[in-house]
Amino acid sequence: MNKDVIIALDFPGKAETLDFLGQFTGRKPFVKIGMELYYAEGPEIVRAIKTRGHRIFLDLKLHDIPNTVKRAMAVLSRLDVDMVNVHAAGASAMMRGALEGLTRPDGTRPLLIAVTQLTSTDQAALQKELLIDVPMEETVLRYAKNAAESGLDGVVCSPLEAQGVKARCGASFLTVTPGIRFADGDAGDQKRVMTPERAGQGGSDYIVVGRPITQAADPAAAYARCLREFLGA
Repeated sequence: MNKDVIIALDFPGKAETLDFLGQFTGRKPFVKIGMELYYAEGPEIVRAIKTRGHRIFLDLKLHDIPNTVKRAMAVLSRLDVDMVNVHAAGASAMMRGALEGLTRPDGTRPLLIAVTQLTSTDQAALQKELLIDVPMEETVLRYAKNAAESGLDGVVCSPLEAQGVKARCGASFLTVTPGIRFADGDAGDQKRVMTPERAGQGGSDYIVVGRPITQAADPAAAYARCLREFLGA
């Protein structure tokens, strides 16, 4: 299993996105297309980035009844992306439907992962707003176990929970972890964060990094730093 850094392309449109990617003249970063960019540009932005040689995590966090998610995933499977996701809160039937819809007639498919709890959610919000009374870590581990039993490849979780997910679901079960900040950076709106170095030591397979790279004075240098710290190279 190859660990990697995924850059979150949190830009409002195609022009800004392609200008940003043009700064990377060597290694082509693995990138994440989220809701803002996808809703602005549609499938064409996926095709435009893919033709430039990037691996793509399409981060749309599907969460609906099983049949709707299954049919939506069948559409997304036609795009040449490498990873897609759903919300684990949709429960096992929805996740199984997503897997079925995503799998192409020849048996191939992108990686499918499930969001456990957003890294902007803390224990207070979990209890007072979502009415979940068990600790955050146990909630994440239960959602991860549901995803594993539904046949998914991994989960999105905080880097603080990655080791626990591995212990509960197995070493090959992927952990994709946002909430990454450099030691000298600002946490912003993230509540459960970790540095790239600690995430690399703590069980994360992929780290998702947005503003520390996209808003850096030199994004290519920030990306190189993130790779060094995460991979220990």
